Amino acid sequence: MIPSDIHAVLQWWLIILLLGSGFLPLTFLLFDKFFDRGYIFSKIFGIAFTSYAIFLLGVLHIAPFNQLFSIIIFLVISAWFFALSPIRLELISILKSNLKIFIFEELLFLAALFFWAYIHTFNPDIHGLEKFMDFGFINSLLRSNYFPPKDMWFTPYPINYYYFGHLSTAVLTKLSGVPARITFNLMLSTIFAFCLSETFSLGANLYVFMQNNKKVSLIKSFVTGLLTASLVTFSGNLHILYTFFKPYTGENPVPLWQLPFMPFSFPNSYWYPNATRFIHNTIHEFPIYSWVVADLHGHVLDIPFVLLTVAVLLSIFISKSETSPATLNANNKHSLNLKYFNFDIVSSLNIKIPYLLLIGFLLAIMYMTNAWDGGIYLLLASLVLFSLYYKRLSTFFFSLFVVFISLIAFSMPYSYFFKPFASGIGVLCAPNFLTKIGKLGPFLFEKEHCQHSFWWQLLILYSFFYFFVISFGIFAYRAKKFLKTDIFIFLLIILSTFLIILPEFIYLKDIYPAHYRANTMFKLVFQSFIMLSISTGYIITRIVSNIRLKSLRAGKKVLFISYLLLVSGLISLVLTYPFLAIRSYYGDLKTQKNLDGTVYLQTLYPYDYEAISYINKNIKSQPVILEAQGDSYTDFGRISANTGLPTVLGWTVHEWLWRGTYDIPAPRIDEIKIMYETQDLNIAKNLLKKYKITYIFIGSMEFQKYPTLSEPKFQKLGKLIYQNQNTKIYKISY
Repeated sequence: MIPSDIHAVLQWWLIILLLGSGFLPLTFLLFDKFFDRGYIFSKIFGIAFTSYAIFLLGVLHIAPFNQLFSIIIFLVISAWFFALSPIRLELISILKSNLKIFIFEELLFLAALFFWAYIHTFNPDIHGLEKFMDFGFINSLLRSNYFPPKDMWFTPYPINYYYFGHLSTAVLTKLSGVPARITFNLMLSTIFAFCLSETFSLGANLYVFMQNNKKVSLIKSFVTGLLTASLVTFSGNLHILYTFFKPYTGENPVPLWQLPFMPFSFPNSYWYPNATRFIHNTIHEFPIYSWVVADLHGHVLDIPFVLLTVAVLLSIFISKSETSPATLNANNKHSLNLKYFNFDIVSSLNIKIPYLLLIGFLLAIMYMTNAWDGGIYLLLASLVLFSLYYKRLSTFFFSLFVVFISLIAFSMPYSYFFKPFASGIGVLCAPNFLTKIGKLGPFLFEKEHCQHSFWWQLLILYSFFYFFVISFGIFAYRAKKFLKTDIFIFLLIILSTFLIILPEFIYLKDIYPAHYRANTMFKLVFQSFIMLSISTGYIITRIVSNIRLKSLRAGKKVLFISYLLLVSGLISLVLTYPFLAIRSYYGDLKTQKNLDGTVYLQTLYPYDYEAISYINKNIKSQPVILEAQGDSYTDFGRISANTGLPTVLGWTVHEWLWRGTYDIPAPRIDEIKIMYETQDLNIAKNLLKKYKITYIFIGSMEFQKYPTLSEPKFQKLGKLIYQNQNTKIYKISY
């Protein structure tokens, strides 16, 4: 990495470190039974609370979104949490007694941040797939004084998408002072680092809780944490087995037994995206694929918040135990007495309202970042609360009510401006008599909507996890004793299994005709993969740590060793995926560039690159700019995406999805064509006024899209403010 990239990473990391430091009192309070006091989660709290406060004040038009106010808001919120914290006087003692653990987790986070930033230097381009969309959201947010932010591809409307994660990126960009063209890649690296470090903490703490009041080895807990982190962050699925067989063609997968076995030709031209498109017309991604292809989507941006929520639910679940937590070799002398945080409305219910409000807040953050996750983890919260209060149903229902109401309340500033895309719940393979009805309440019964996954496809995708789930079931049956952590893991498995099965029966209706259940499966099984990976790390450790090899008879010893070899083989298989995927996407790591995601423009569109630089330097706020309109996943919309200036229409299919009907964006296609091609001054002027257009961009793609482009009218309607060869920008004056 070049020195400027190293400096940018350190500058970015320092801001995250400071954000986390401000929320250590809250973190130590909530994770008082975690052996590491939940240290790494303080950073997520800092990002979540600071971003939400900036968002709320921006929606209410109380404070503009700029660097100064962002700093002030962070300082005020962190000071407020510090002042209210009952352990503020213990902070120094907690830091001293846990310093080695905190340093290890901080170094783990920093190393992961540098590692994935280094990987990105081999293909940093914010180009291809849906990167224009994500980058455009971030740039629009950065230009916004108040919220909701403007849709850069559909003036004058606000973004109708899940943009809170993009807002968090914009907040970190403002605070750090690092340009967005670099922070796009830094945020992807940061989410990778959070995933690795958060799952390390979860895995290590689950191991400690597993020991049930026994002193445990620090090394063993760290090994368990690293195993869990590796499975969540790096593992693929057993589709990797296809590397040992002759490749199937295109999008037509076949069972392994129908392909020639070619082990000596590994990896047999293996195409890594196939592991996420194995079931026809669906998507079933997992984190390592998302890291590799580097789209900064909501489901990726939400990973740190998802893992924080799982950790909070685990903390609440464990805190209800009658037993105290297991200790490491050095006892924790500063375990928090929960009486400080016990605002019970009815003492007999023993409900800690702030915990419930926090869960609702985190669910709202997830909903605003990736709506599906809000619903998924509401289900997990419901399972956890039910397992705690099933003997007192009134307590359970009250707790769930508080969580749900707080979710609604905290997400209201976002929901007020947001219109959901889904138009109903589709039922797969509905009987003919129901398809004649068509719709019954929210349920849709559509003809020729009958897709199911083959059993061998599900086996390939999920048998890795369910091998361990079955092992865990057998182990639990023979042990006839459940730990608190066992129950928590069973809850993760139950929910994950439900999410995998659900897309075989229903789907949420969107605009895609052939891929009607793709998005439903995608969003549900992505979370299943995360929860099952956490569960697998726990299960392996739970089983292995309870077997005393020396005490086994010869037959059982051989059986157990065979089991360990099988486990090692399976883990090796799924951890092979990143080596193939990274090598493919990042060009075998041979040609290193830097972290600037816009440098590719210098090669593909050099004059556009210079013009974009001019716009970002000289044009403030968000005046409307006219540029050529084009299809989704093309290079059209490049000016608005790279500057955050709103245009009349960008990627049409995306706007069709976000607006609910093609009829809304469609008329603008011809209007843009008219504005560029008409020679009639009045027609052009009226359309320019209609959309309040201030700037006209003319470049190579405009000439390509509109071959009869008429430029003289723009000279009469305004003045030329930028020219580089045939690339020009006009400023319109009415």
